[in-house]
Amino acid sequence: MKDKLPDAHADFVFAVMGEEFGLVICLVLVAIFAFIVLRGMLRLLREGDMFIVLAATGLCFSFGLQAFINMASTLGLIPTKGMTLPFISYGGSSAMAIALAWHAAGADASGRVEDLL
Repeated sequence: MKDKLPDAHADFVFAVMGEEFGLVICLVLVAIFAFIVLRGMLRLLREGDMFIVLAATGLCFSFGLQAFINMASTLGLIPTKGMTLPFISYGGSSAMAIALAWHAAGADASGRVEDLL
């Protein structure tokens, strides 16, 4: 399968993981992404500043949506979009953007916004 996929190392890494490691690892990966997003959202329930809640919610949602779009397009549920799987797919600019977004969300949620400046 890796020879037939156009970008097996980047856009379709979820398909390669499914072929190499099976359904259990794919379900574990889905559970990890769901845990990260839900943990971020649950942390925001205790936050009082509305700007921080909205900013971090948008960052958590975009992270989860990017993972969902990549996995759904890999499974053939939606047309392919060319989005990488966060923190897993090959691609330096995507990984850097996601890392900076999570740093911003973490600094917002912890109340240390001055760390970003």
